[in-house]
Amino acid sequence: MLLAIDVGNTNITLGLWDGQNWLRQWRLRTVHDQTVDEYGVYLKTLLRECEVSNSIDSAILSSVVPPLTKTFLAVCADYLGQQALLVNHETPTGITIQTENPAEVGADRIVNAAAAYHLFPGPSIIIDMGTATTFDAISAQGELLGVAIAPGLGLSADALSNRAAQLGRVALEGPPRAIGRNTIQAMQSGLIFGYVSLIEGMVGRFKSEMNVPDTQVIGTGGLITAITPHMTLIDHVEPWLTLTGLQIIYQLNRQDG
Repeated sequence: MLLAIDVGNTNITLGLWDGQNWLRQWRLRTVHDQTVDEYGVYLKTLLRECEVSNSIDSAILSSVVPPLTKTFLAVCADYLGQQALLVNHETPTGITIQTENPAEVGADRIVNAAAAYHLFPGPSIIIDMGTATTFDAISAQGELLGVAIAPGLGLSADALSNRAAQLGRVALEGPPRAIGRNTIQAMQSGLIFGYVSLIEGMVGRFKSEMNVPDTQVIGTGGLITAITPHMTLIDHVEPWLTLTGLQIIYQLNRQDG
C-alpha cells in the first residue's frame, strides 16, 4: 500500500492508495515546528484508525517546506520503515520542465502538471488555490511551460483584516452582489469576485500566449470551491490533484526501477 504525502505551507495532504483506489485522503494543517516524533505519532494514529498501520510498503513525498521535507523523510523511515521517494525537478514524471531554471520549480507544480497531463491529455491550465494562487501552463506535448504566482485568497483576506483597523475577518463566500451594501459584503466582493476576475484575466492571458483558445482549465487546492460557484471557465475540479500526481509518479518510477 502506498502512502502519498504533499507538504505545503498551509496544509499537508496525505492519501492511502491500495493499487486500485484511494482508501482515505486527509488534509491537515501544516505546523512548521512539529518534530519527527510528533508527526510520527500523528501519522500512526491516522493509519491505525484505517486499520492499515502495518500495511504501508511504499511512500512518496513532495514538499515546498524544506525543514519539513527532512522531517517527513525521517517520519517515513522511523515510523513506517520506508525510504520515501522524494519528488524534485530531476524525478521522472512523464512531463518535461521547460522553464529557464527547472530547479526553481516547486515540487507541487511538477506533481500537479504530471497529474493534469495524465488525467486530461492535451494542453491545460491548472489553477491551484492554496497559500498562493498559482497558474501552470502545460502544452499538448506534456511540457510545463511556466507558472504565474499570486497571493492566495486566504493570505489576502488575512492581510486585509490584519492591516486595516476597521476591517475584521469574513467568511470566504460570495456576497449577493458585487456592489457591497455593508462592510462584510464589500470585503467578500473584493475577495471572491476580485479573485474570480483575477483568474479569468490570467487564464485569458495564458490561452493567448499558448495560442490554444480551447485549452482545458483544471482547478484544485483547498480554496478552489470558494470561487467555482461564481465562474464557468473551469472545466474540471480535482481537489486531490496533487495526490493523484504522486501516485502516478510513484508508479512510473517503480516501473523504471
